[in-house]
Amino acid sequence: MTDPGPSSLAELEARLARDLELLILPAPEWSPPHGDLLDVAIVGAGMAGLTAAFALQRLGIRNIRLFDRAPAGLEGPWATYARMETLRSPKHLVGPALGFANLTFRAWFEAQFGAAEWERLGKIPRLQWLDYLRWYRTVLKLPVENGVELTGLSGTQDGVVLSLRRQGVETRVAARRVVLANGRDGLGGPYVPELWRGVDRRFWRHAHEDIDFAALRGKSVAVIGGGAGATDNAASALEAGAARAAMLLRRTEVPRVNKSLGISNPGLALGFHGLSDARRWEQTQYVADSAIPAPRDSMLRCSRHPSFELRTSVAIDAVRTEGGHVVLETARGDLAYDFVILATGFTVDWAQRPELAALAGTALLWRDRYVPPGWEEHQFADHPYLGPAFEFVERSPGAAPWIGRVHAFNYAATLSHGKVTGDIPAISFGAERLAEGIVTRFYEEDYAVHHQRLLDFATPELHGDEWTVAEEAAA
Repeated sequence: MTDPGPSSLAELEARLARDLELLILPAPEWSPPHGDLLDVAIVGAGMAGLTAAFALQRLGIRNIRLFDRAPAGLEGPWATYARMETLRSPKHLVGPALGFANLTFRAWFEAQFGAAEWERLGKIPRLQWLDYLRWYRTVLKLPVENGVELTGLSGTQDGVVLSLRRQGVETRVAARRVVLANGRDGLGGPYVPELWRGVDRRFWRHAHEDIDFAALRGKSVAVIGGGAGATDNAASALEAGAARAAMLLRRTEVPRVNKSLGISNPGLALGFHGLSDARRWEQTQYVADSAIPAPRDSMLRCSRHPSFELRTSVAIDAVRTEGGHVVLETARGDLAYDFVILATGFTVDWAQRPELAALAGTALLWRDRYVPPGWEEHQFADHPYLGPAFEFVERSPGAAPWIGRVHAFNYAATLSHGKVTGDIPAISFGAERLAEGIVTRFYEEDYAVHHQRLLDFATPELHGDEWTVAEEAAA
């Protein structure tokens, strides 16, 4: 007989609680206390941070805390710079569920709206995904502190010290391990081409900044880029009443094929970080060069507006402001707009993250280990070269050994580990690898304690009354 599934969130939560009870999860604590040190401090309580926290709890690491600068329920990009109507990921992907059927988005959705509505659902609405993550945090009782900003990191003999700011007050927290689950801009920020850096900010914003779309009503808008962010921002401008919006691409053709989908499977998620440096660079570079196209729905969202334009082969040579407009100088002539949105993505740029200055000067980078000839100045060269548990590695051994206690579970891990730190399809693979790596280190570090527990353990299974020893026969 087919299980109709839970008919309410309360019933779903009861089933999940039973799953965890049967599996004895979260596992009992086993790691010995180290004074006031947290076992793990997680910076960021979006999808990556929450998944990492649950993965650690499953393995009995409960002395953890998550810190996020956003207000409660607004973690991650979903209610800020993410402007798509729906996720691009197929609805059936299990995402951060870590193998628990009753923790999936589908289970959460069907418990509220029914199986028939699930069948009718196309893609997951963006803000509904955020609602699901809020539930995920609540039902798993994850210890998140909101309104807390990381301002610095330093190392001690025992671990890592986080400098934090809460409502303008500076505090410090020490932890044995730190996980940077701080998203796409975790080790940098929006990529802004050099020629834009001196242009009056009245005329442009990056797609991942706050944009007053209402102020663009009746204006002409250019969006630089051809990916998902470009279409989402062009559509947002048009829906807010922009007179016209033009999406400008350097490429001669609009990218159509999402190459990474062709090899998206458990083999990639589990095996990528075991490849040679040359192969990891090769695959990442090929996908980047091919470009990830905008989702079909996002492009249709733009093209249903008659005032939407798409122009290819537009390489911008210079930018100037003139007569209240921003003028883009190109080989095809000057193009004038009232406002420009740069949908140019993110980059690893240590200068944009002063709170990570101690890492920037000591962490091993890809340029220190491997860069293909001719690619020495490529942005990938500044990505951190991470160990098997996403940990930073010292550039000069012995100079800052504490940085190996910091794990980059964010976009900057892509070149070392693949897309297992922020994208929905493989986030559980990444979180499990991270948690298992941290647990392994904890056991190694506390070996003396665990060995002594072995020596001291003296609880008998046999009490001596289970048998009778035969007396030796008389000679």
